[in-house]
Amino acid sequence: MRRIVMMGLLMAGMLGSALAQVDVSKLITGNQTSPEAIAAIHYGQQGKLIWIFYHAPSMRDPKTKQERHIFNGAGALQADETIWRLGADYATVLHTDADLDIGGLAVPKGDYTLYIDLDKGNWKLIVNKQLLNAGGRRAGWPIWGIANAKGDTTNDPAKELGRTALTMGKSAAPVETLKIALVRTDDTHGKLEIAWENVTASVPFTVQ
Repeated sequence: MRRIVMMGLLMAGMLGSALAQVDVSKLITGNQTSPEAIAAIHYGQQGKLIWIFYHAPSMRDPKTKQERHIFNGAGALQADETIWRLGADYATVLHTDADLDIGGLAVPKGDYTLYIDLDKGNWKLIVNKQLLNAGGRRAGWPIWGIANAKGDTTNDPAKELGRTALTMGKSAAPVETLKIALVRTDDTHGKLEIAWENVTASVPFTVQ
């Protein structure tokens, strides 16, 4: 129900200035094997909103319906030393109405794309300033998460705001579908949490 309500707010254009940079309606693919999902939270009396819009893939292969090995080691869908788009389909988008400190990385208010450097199991969150395609027939559309059939991501290091280390852990039980959450820890702090397969990753943030 919460996902439906938040999706409705996004489509109605009620989530503020993000729509000036990202047309959220263009992020909706209708792909039921990697459905749209939103993590959202707000802080303060003025309701400074932070949200992450992503497409959530599953461990189960959409064609064969077989469980896939996602992370860590030989045969993993996401190889250990690659950049992951933190989802599926379009690049995952972060919007914040407030300046943030994410694990020591200063993130001014605005819109960004998010990726993960898997770095042999020592994950790093990548915050990138590139949101839209610069040219071609899809100019002005949100950027797709991968660049080619090999699975290379569209993350451009030259356009990165920066990277910050994530705290790694293991889930108590397998997490079938990718989940991203924004969790409040007090009036000005929170935590970004990621869980998929048997891996968890998190990073604290501060609302400035």
